[in-house]
Amino acid sequence: MSPATRAGAAASPGGRRRPVLRVDPIACDGRGICAELLPELVTLDDWGFPVVDGRPVPRELARLARRAVAACPTLALRLEHEHEHEHELS
Repeated sequence: MSPATRAGAAASPGGRRRPVLRVDPIACDGRGICAELLPELVTLDDWGFPVVDGRPVPRELARLARRAVAACPTLALRLEHEHEHEHELS
């Protein structure tokens, strides 16, 4: 079992992996738009930078997650499927 799988990436009933919200801390400038648009999955730290927990995005929040990603002015927020992140961990 890969570290990404152990971290909690979940498969949907059809066997496809649900996306995970990720933040590029280098690209992010802490505007907080993502937390305003998706408070269910994004919180802000003491300095106003986003914090995400790395769990798969629930199906009912997928549309809102895509909207938050599209609204990020620095392209620091993204949705990745588990296989996109696994190669970074191995």
